[in-house]
Amino acid sequence: MKAVAINGSPRKEGNTETMLKAVLKPLNNAGWETELVQIGGTPMRGCIACFKCFELKNCKCVIESDIFNECFAKMLQADAIILGTPTYFTDVTSELKALIDRAGFVSIANGRLFAGKLGAAAVAVRRGGATHAFDTINHLFQISGMIIPGSTYWNLGKGLEKGDVVNDEEGMRNMANLGEMIAWLGKCIKPNMSELPK
Repeated sequence: MKAVAINGSPRKEGNTETMLKAVLKPLNNAGWETELVQIGGTPMRGCIACFKCFELKNCKCVIESDIFNECFAKMLQADAIILGTPTYFTDVTSELKALIDRAGFVSIANGRLFAGKLGAAAVAVRRGGATHAFDTINHLFQISGMIIPGSTYWNLGKGLEKGDVVNDEEGMRNMANLGEMIAWLGKCIKPNMSELPK
């Protein structure tokens, strides 16, 4: 099985990336193929509501000037999608919001391509606003018919400077548990994917 973790933070090797790697570690240990994809800090245009994805139905966005289609293809190949973001004014980064809007639209336009996949959010926060960012990510998963695994708490990690999140012991334990839950759920649902309601 395969998991793709998408880092919406423009700060490479920051707290969001640290958390995503902690989620992927138990999946690697369980034999999953994993990949970490960086979109934060790249030019990622928002949806322009042209509805070409509904017209063409080619599993692509008509905008080809950024890395969206490459990233979307990785999401389609994955059994689990983990989206990570720092908290920007109580929400996700603009790059991740653009990915959410376009990926959701293209997926729905092509027959609910994300349905039955596992979806998890990981949010880095200095102090407040993280649950709103967490909700923004989960809204994509819910409307797409995805399965959201639970964990020991909301999937949040506290920290400001690079590396601060490792001092949030509860947050890091939660990330490890989240990875374990994804691995367990994947094992449970994979044999039954052919029975997915359309």
